[in-house]
Amino acid sequence: MPQNNYTDQLNLLAEGAREFFKTKHAAREKALMLSRNTIQLASTAIRSSHRGDFEEAKNLLDKAKISVAEMLDIKNQNPEVYFSGFVQDSQKEYVEAHTTFALICNLPLPTPEQLNISYGPYLNGLGESIGEMRRYILDSLRKGDVTRSESILDIMDQIHTELFTMDFPEAITNGLRRTTDAMRGILERTRGDLTNNVVQQSLENRIQDILANLDKS
Repeated sequence: MPQNNYTDQLNLLAEGAREFFKTKHAAREKALMLSRNTIQLASTAIRSSHRGDFEEAKNLLDKAKISVAEMLDIKNQNPEVYFSGFVQDSQKEYVEAHTTFALICNLPLPTPEQLNISYGPYLNGLGESIGEMRRYILDSLRKGDVTRSESILDIMDQIHTELFTMDFPEAITNGLRRTTDAMRGILERTRGDLTNNVVQQSLENRIQDILANLDKS
């Protein structure tokens, strides 16, 4: 029985594999670059929103939108790269930045369709915005704005309540249960800080009223 010569076949297989992995590697490198860029822009946009520089925050979010859109091309051509995890992490940061901007500016929340983000990273980003809203409330309390703080706390509570109802496997929701568990602790600490501030302010006002009455007498 003649011995088959596999050299040519193996060479063709190897060449095909190299081209395949070269394409995947290029897609992965591009996705990593776009993801890092999105996270950086989103993080800076959040800081700008907290500083009240809303025009700058909007410009940064518009730039991040371009990166997010480019990642959709990778989804169509290399879905295994797109769904490997790090792309969704950057999308989560992008949603968090948009949500933070919307809540601070008292604007409607952007929808997943408007952001071109699927529900998994969208809901996780929405949940993580609770942490940024805690920061906003603490800043508002330092300025003496209790009413605004109470309004934001109510929104935080509504977000957490809705996310908690998503009773689906973690693999489907991109780990949403972990996000809601972590956000619950942040929410309760914020509620405690706000309550203590309200009680302290009420006590200070009462003392001032007593002192004013004593001066009159």
